[in-house]
Amino acid sequence: MCGRYSVITKKKKAVAGQKGSVAEVLAKYQKEARYNAAPTQLLPVITNREPDKVQHFSWGLLPSWAKEKEHGLRPINARMETILEKPTFRQLIGSKRCLIPADSFYEWKRVGKTKTPYRILLRNEQLFTFAGLWDAWVDHSTGEVLHSFTVITTEPNELMAGIHNRMPVILHPEEERIWLSGTDDVKLLAELLRPYPAEEMKAYPVSTLVNSPKNDTPELLQPVAQQRGLFG
Repeated sequence: MCGRYSVITKKKKAVAGQKGSVAEVLAKYQKEARYNAAPTQLLPVITNREPDKVQHFSWGLLPSWAKEKEHGLRPINARMETILEKPTFRQLIGSKRCLIPADSFYEWKRVGKTKTPYRILLRNEQLFTFAGLWDAWVDHSTGEVLHSFTVITTEPNELMAGIHNRMPVILHPEEERIWLSGTDDVKLLAELLRPYPAEEMKAYPVSTLVNSPKNDTPELLQPVAQQRGLFG
């Protein structure tokens, strides 16, 4: 699963000739960094409906058909293996897709009864995007509209397999363009939902302070030690 991540948008710069690209949109977005983004929080996304701007949606999908705001479980992740089978996700992949900017994510490696948090990021330490789905729920009694999203996960690559059995879907720039395009070819879109190349990523253990979403400071990004056999 993917339940925590960091997003420092100042790291990604637009490249000449990328007018209208995701990189250009993010280069204009200079908000305060988030070091421990967690479910239920309002977080930055770029949708296929408005691909030229960054919006803030709640993490944890509240489907449009839900009868009330406190609708049971709000999934923070959608498994790519069943995304075309589950009615909620199958409907959204063809019409309501989004990108979630991040510069790393956290996952916990279990050894016996001990769970050690790891920070996973690209080797070049640049910003990237997760593939996601979004929806809009309307309270017909008040007119309130709640926009929410979920992060799509896939099987782990070689790096992640040593830490956890799932990883979020990370898209390359050319895949970002397809994900935000107007296509409704769900088979084409589903082909993008694969593990990111392990050789382009690295990981290291961090403090258990990341366990609590109340902690949201730069110290969370620091490695706990330069241990022998460190991933990456």
